[in-house]
Amino acid sequence: MSDILIQIPDDTIVALKCLPKDIGNEIRMLAAVKLYEMGRLSSGAAARMVGISRVLFLSRLKDYNVSALSLSQKEFIREAEILEINNL
Repeated sequence: MSDILIQIPDDTIVALKCLPKDIGNEIRMLAAVKLYEMGRLSSGAAARMVGISRVLFLSRLKDYNVSALSLSQKEFIREAEILEINNL
């Protein structure tokens, strides 16, 4: 896994009402959700990015107003192929 360092102004941390140690996890989840929503990552890849199970990732999408079932036909086929490959 690669580490990516980003700098966040102190006033942004205050505005987010998060502890600095929790902001990294929140940003990683937000990025994974957005990349999933844009079709750039599968749900499984997005879940791995965050370090949680695919089922938990899909269940948390509602917290970000993203539907887990709004897949295009191409995305649906890709997800089905991933499940078949992983025998899930």
